[in-house]
Amino acid sequence: MMRCAVKGGGCVASWSGDRRSPAAVNPCGVRMPTANGGGCCSGLRSRASDLAGLEMATLRGGVGGLFRSSPRYGRLQATAAVDPEDVPLEKVQAKSSGHVLPYVGVACLGAILFGYHLGVVNGALEYLAKDLGIAENAVLQGWVVSTSLAGATVGSFTGGSLADKFGRTRTFILDAVPLALGAFLSATAQDVRTMIIGRLLAGIGIGISSALVPLYISEISPTEIRGTLGSVNQLFICIGILAALLAGLPLAGNPAWWRTMFGIAVVPSILLAVGMAFSPESPRWLFQQGKATQAESAVKRLYGKEKVTEVMYDLRASGQSSSEPEAGWFDLFSKRYWKVVSVGAALFLFQQLAGINAVVYYSTSVFRAAGIASDVAASALVGAANVFGTMIASSLMDKQGRKSLLITSFSGMGASMLLLALSFTWKALAPYSGTLAVVGTVLYVLSFALGAGPVPALLLPEIFASRIRAKAVALSLGMHWVSNFFIGLYFLSVVHKFGISTVYLGFASVCALAVLYIAGNVVETKGRSLEEIERELSVVD
Repeated sequence: MMRCAVKGGGCVASWSGDRRSPAAVNPCGVRMPTANGGGCCSGLRSRASDLAGLEMATLRGGVGGLFRSSPRYGRLQATAAVDPEDVPLEKVQAKSSGHVLPYVGVACLGAILFGYHLGVVNGALEYLAKDLGIAENAVLQGWVVSTSLAGATVGSFTGGSLADKFGRTRTFILDAVPLALGAFLSATAQDVRTMIIGRLLAGIGIGISSALVPLYISEISPTEIRGTLGSVNQLFICIGILAALLAGLPLAGNPAWWRTMFGIAVVPSILLAVGMAFSPESPRWLFQQGKATQAESAVKRLYGKEKVTEVMYDLRASGQSSSEPEAGWFDLFSKRYWKVVSVGAALFLFQQLAGINAVVYYSTSVFRAAGIASDVAASALVGAANVFGTMIASSLMDKQGRKSLLITSFSGMGASMLLLALSFTWKALAPYSGTLAVVGTVLYVLSFALGAGPVPALLLPEIFASRIRAKAVALSLGMHWVSNFFIGLYFLSVVHKFGISTVYLGFASVCALAVLYIAGNVVETKGRSLEEIERELSVVD
């Protein structure tokens, strides 16, 4: 039921009982990427530094009780300056007649490019090194590989400010410039300097898209399927990396093919820009900018005219039309927001420190020890496990929820790490070590894909208030890229000093800590609109 009482010109609306009543479109939560970011969804035999992994909770009293389990889910109280005549007596869930999927598909071109640019250098490195005269220079080869990660770090921090200033769709169009130019320079490079510049530009592009794709998808997706659509981001990153693997197959017969591999990426970059020119802007961004009429038009295109009243009321009730100025970077570290921002950053740190890059890096040698000599077969097996796991996660995201998938995922990863460590050290298992190592590797990647890969990038746009959403997502993904870079830089040194089994045990410990942290700090968000979550974040005792 809904009760509305006018207070001081505003409206205090409270809902209780059935979650499907006015304010709560669905029972509990929301979440949308993976970056792997990024998520690390590949089966490529890539160095750790060239892989990426790529997830709301309740705030009580501002940010005081953030992400603690709350028994108040059955009752939500929100205060918003809404004309009581605008409040529908019954917000009946109208069936959407809009078309969201084509625009999600256009945005996912950014996810495909994310994965492709990360993966394309792996198969091409040996051949481009010969052509560019750096076959004997491991340092310059390392720069070719890792420059994209440095660029991605810059791009991820830049993307949030651009998305807030110019809007989501125009930022996508701007992002297509470094993506296309980077691919073109890499494909036509006649010296290593041009190649590094091309890789840097491509890295800036994928850094922007790693923050922008999950942000845009979360803001345009209907509540009831936002989890599923959000996890599609991670799936397409995986597809991009696998596409890079397949693009490298002709290299053995045509060593100059590496230029075509890089050049192919120009096409989806152009398609991304063209597609976004015809895609609707995020209604939430438009409303936040005071463009209510344009927001209504965007809602009509996305969901159909039947949903305009419902969605616009949610936007008004969430307080997005408040006169608060746009949040700056320093606002993210204020007492009001720091706790929620720290949770987002922590999820990406756990994602990287749990060892996904190490497992993929060593997958080729593990499979060779088990008798699988083909690098392509090893990569395909790991990649297939990741894609399969991500598809399962997509189907469960709006049923099981984000938090349960995260706990299940990190638990499975920890168990798999223990199995891998034992397969290398326990003498009683020596006759079966090869088989156990392969099983452990596949189970680890499958577990990663079920939650740790797709959930962080999906959850972040849900847990951040609209005022800080773009910048907070960018900051969290920046943390992902920074940690990815340093793990890639020091991983081999740590392995040489302590041994791979000890390192695997360390990763298992990180997974255990992640389970404890998530259980105590992250609250389920599935089935709740972004506006409902933001109102919950503003609830005061």
